[in-house]
Amino acid sequence: MSRVGKKPIPIPAGVTVTVHPDRIEVEGKKGKLTSPLYAGIRAALDGGSLVLTRDDETKTVRTFHGLCRSLAQNAVVGVTQGFVKKLEIVGVGYKAKVDKGKLEISLGYSRPILYTIPEGVVITAEKPTLLTVQGIDLQKVGQAADDIKRLRLPDPYKQKGVRYVGERLIKKERKAGVSGA
Repeated sequence: MSRVGKKPIPIPAGVTVTVHPDRIEVEGKKGKLTSPLYAGIRAALDGGSLVLTRDDETKTVRTFHGLCRSLAQNAVVGVTQGFVKKLEIVGVGYKAKVDKGKLEISLGYSRPILYTIPEGVVITAEKPTLLTVQGIDLQKVGQAADDIKRLRLPDPYKQKGVRYVGERLIKKERKAGVSGA
């Protein structure tokens, strides 16, 4: 049995879970999310927890067992606490500001980049060089943060660009034969 899939998901107080044959609906204080149930996976409420089981031992059903459990767990965490990703912008003249559902970010290109903030995601600029991406859906939050990071990936030599807070980067040295500054 899947180590991840067999763990029960504790349901905190104030969270309503509805099990359908093809999906799990989770509603909490922050919103409502839906998690899919793949063929061969069943969900049942057992006291104060949600338990996922599988019908047979085929390879595809075994792989989807852990996936369904992880998606349901992320839905429960999302409607109770939400998810947050922090990005820092490093570089001379690199900055960002949020205005009317758009993120305007200057990253050393000839013009600032306008990024449309997706629905269900909130982006705030705490400082001109520090962005916070938050929401209840982990996939949307991660995708928005990655889209912003890909606008200017960190340079391996000078470490300039957009990175996650706390991300450890490996700095490359210049070529040994190069002289001068």
